[in-house]
Amino acid sequence: MDKTKKVFRSRISVLFSVLVFVPLISVSIPMFLHKIYIGMFILGGCFLFIILLFTGMRYIISDNKLYLKMWFIQHGIVNIANIVSVKRSYNPLSSPAASLKRLRIMFANNSFGWLISPVKEKEFIKALKAVNPDIKVNIPDKKGVWRIWDWDL
Repeated sequence: MDKTKKVFRSRISVLFSVLVFVPLISVSIPMFLHKIYIGMFILGGCFLFIILLFTGMRYIISDNKLYLKMWFIQHGIVNIANIVSVKRSYNPLSSPAASLKRLRIMFANNSFGWLISPVKEKEFIKALKAVNPDIKVNIPDKKGVWRIWDWDL
């Protein structure tokens, strides 16, 4: 990777975090009351693992390529010249995104694409378009009471 790499971390949505952590907390309360220490230890490990997942997602633009990384593990590389479009998506499928407010990146040779959620979307798209100006962008900029702090539905 060259010196001009740009790193974008994943957005961490409050709503997505609540959807993930509420079931874990609701299970941990009875374990605490009944002193099931092994279960509390396992759930503590799950909490730590999820927090590490949420905070370690990165999208890196370097050498005309887009890299998906989870901490030090590289999950994918794509040539930015192969990106056809970027659209808004709220698809809840498993993806390297800690938010339900996502971008769907479509490639010329792939029918589905990637679902990601960079914090600074406009800067991310600007960096992609600097490499490939032919990328079609369709991201509505909606306003409303549910569209604050990434509580976007």
